[in-house]
Amino acid sequence: MSNPTNLLHVIRDLLAQKSPRNALLLYNQFRRQNVCNLDVTPLIFKACSCLSLKNHGKSLHAESVKYGVDFDVMVGTSLLGMYSKCGEIVDARKVFDNMPQRNVITWNAMIAGYLIGGDTMAALSLFEAMPERTVVTWNEMIRGFAVMGDTAMARELFDQVNVEMRTVVTWTVMVDGYARNGMMEAAREVFEGMPKRNCFVWSVMINGYCKIGEVEEAKAIFYRTPVRNLVIWNSLVSGLARNGFCEDAIDAYREMQVDGFEPDEVTVTSVLSACSQLGCLDVGKEVHLSICEKGIKFNQFVLNGLVDMYAKCGDLNTARSIFEGMRQRNGTCWNSMITGFAVHGKCQEAVEFFYQMETESVKPDEISFLSVLSACAHGGLVQEGLNIFSKMEKYGVKAGVKHYGCIIDLLGRGGRLKEAFDLVKSMPMRPNDTIWGTLLGACRVHSEATLAEEALEDIVHMDSRNGSHYVLLSNIYADSDRWDKAEEIRTAMLDKGIEKTSASSSCMFGIRNSNF
Repeated sequence: MSNPTNLLHVIRDLLAQKSPRNALLLYNQFRRQNVCNLDVTPLIFKACSCLSLKNHGKSLHAESVKYGVDFDVMVGTSLLGMYSKCGEIVDARKVFDNMPQRNVITWNAMIAGYLIGGDTMAALSLFEAMPERTVVTWNEMIRGFAVMGDTAMARELFDQVNVEMRTVVTWTVMVDGYARNGMMEAAREVFEGMPKRNCFVWSVMINGYCKIGEVEEAKAIFYRTPVRNLVIWNSLVSGLARNGFCEDAIDAYREMQVDGFEPDEVTVTSVLSACSQLGCLDVGKEVHLSICEKGIKFNQFVLNGLVDMYAKCGDLNTARSIFEGMRQRNGTCWNSMITGFAVHGKCQEAVEFFYQMETESVKPDEISFLSVLSACAHGGLVQEGLNIFSKMEKYGVKAGVKHYGCIIDLLGRGGRLKEAFDLVKSMPMRPNDTIWGTLLGACRVHSEATLAEEALEDIVHMDSRNGSHYVLLSNIYADSDRWDKAEEIRTAMLDKGIEKTSASSSCMFGIRNSNF
């Protein structure tokens, strides 16, 4: 492509289509002519920003110096923006300081760079030195402080904005700032004071209430919305699914289509999560078919959602088929498969997938370990479980109470009660009722009354009033025909006012309904 004007239009179109890599490839072909185009260069810096190609950006910087275009205000602004987004804020400031001319866009880009890096004080210092401010400047400052959690400073800036410059976007940025920090009362106060509202601010309020679990408030906002779009519907569907209102999420998914809105990747991912939590395979299959029929893109989130849904619903063959057909597999889909195998009793397969995950250099996280350790416990794979548990430190994953619970369950089922008890005593956190219940349950299975008595002493010191522990010990005595001891325990329960409760199990330690 020899025509610079055509090159400019094509590269601009490629960036608009979110294809920065193709834009760079095309530019590199054009560059062989040893020409540096003043109009194209800012777009190429933008492409480098999108791809975080710092080194490539630096070579283009050197090239712009060679051809003397680095002093152009547009080139300089794009250059410092590239350095900022690549985390090179010192280089960005050098470019800013050396520019012979700056416009308000240049100042905004430098402020945005500081805010991206979390340096709010440097941003504020530059903001105060600005010769001119625009609506964009104020919005960036308010958003930046809110993102860092400093809503007080964000509000102070919001209150300083002149009335004529306080656009609907400015109001929305302030509402979003409060909502992202869970401050919904303050968000509601600003929201209700808005002279006019856009669709985005309605979705911000719905998301904000769902984030703090106030689903009824989110629904109330939704039904007040004068004009709904797909973003607002998605906010409701995803919020319902995240909060466990899965049947409502599926109903909303169907209602939005009746209302004339076609689902997208965000919608189907949320509905698949709802199906996973409900174990509703039929609806999940219906959603899968809809994805194919409507041509919805099978991106990473959709594919992860399908794998998770099929795995949680027990259709492990389909889950595995989709999993193996994925070009890229992240930790989320690996966890879905391991959890699916664990939940549905395919313990050896869960372990094999964990090892395969390691082989493919995908770092396991706390969910990976919890799922595979649970599988080991239920499959009686004692040595495998202990070996895997020992790897947690290697991967920088801190063992939580649920991980310890799985190992105690594993040792208990294997009859290694002394090891299990020693582990309970050495845990870095205080054992909870489930941990003690797991140990006592194993003691009953293996008729180990002596160790159960020791455990109960610790439980008493912990001041636990969980009646199931006393019931378990009483049953242990009864199983070994020590009726006098069994009666002593029941009398002690009455004296302490402890009510009889059913014994709890550590089974799966809550992984069945984990949302990845």
